[in-house]
Amino acid sequence: MYFFLCNLSSCEIIFTANIMPNMIYVMWSDGGIISLGGCITQFYVYSSSGSAECLLLTVMAFDRYLAICNPLRYSSVMNFKTCCHLVVWAWLSGFIGMFIIIITISNLQFCGSDVVDHFFCDLEPILHLSPSDTSLVEMEVLVYAMVMGLLPFLLIILSYVVIFCTIFRIPSNIGRYKAFSTCSSHLASVCTYFGTILILYLLPSRQRSLEINKILSLCYTVLTPLLNPIIYSLRNQEIRACLESVIYFIFPGSNKQCTKTQ
Repeated sequence: MYFFLCNLSSCEIIFTANIMPNMIYVMWSDGGIISLGGCITQFYVYSSSGSAECLLLTVMAFDRYLAICNPLRYSSVMNFKTCCHLVVWAWLSGFIGMFIIIITISNLQFCGSDVVDHFFCDLEPILHLSPSDTSLVEMEVLVYAMVMGLLPFLLIILSYVVIFCTIFRIPSNIGRYKAFSTCSSHLASVCTYFGTILILYLLPSRQRSLEINKILSLCYTVLTPLLNPIIYSLRNQEIRACLESVIYFIFPGSNKQCTKTQ
């Protein structure tokens, strides 16, 4: 699990480092300038790393499925070689698959408006810049979103249905709690990330305004990478103990109240 978390963190570092510096600059200076090539490159890096993150979350769901539903076979199936293969395919699928859409976007004409009404170069603002017919790009994005977004999400849902059925068959409450705690952080990360992704790229964009697109984009570009370290770290006892010591240092009376309650 920590091997997959390391790759997920690397993916989110690329994701946020590609968007956040320019977004802060745009907000600070109330606008900014970016070249067409830089805009398309930013969209490619963010969408490819986002696709890789979808696949990594799916791989992590499969890892949790084996750990809970087939614990005796977990060590033999999910060995280091298998983990490396799954991670490499997740990265390659995200960056190679998105390259096809980038080629189609690069062949569009961009001779109309030069204003990107967004805090980064997302798909919809880029397509608004082109007076060409963008139906082919939209169709490619829809198919790509179904393969890289909807299909992994359905696989995650299916794996968690089986996981929950297995957890409910555990006779002891402690056993159920331990089994659920191993997948609760991953489930929270999946809900916050996939929810906005599927709304943005599967529902027709004409039904939403650009302002709503900005809010939804802000959720998975800023909120999810911000929450993921907190969600996964709170399962670690050392980090929880450190957090409790910080709270006690800030609020000295809180530890005494907890001691009296216990």
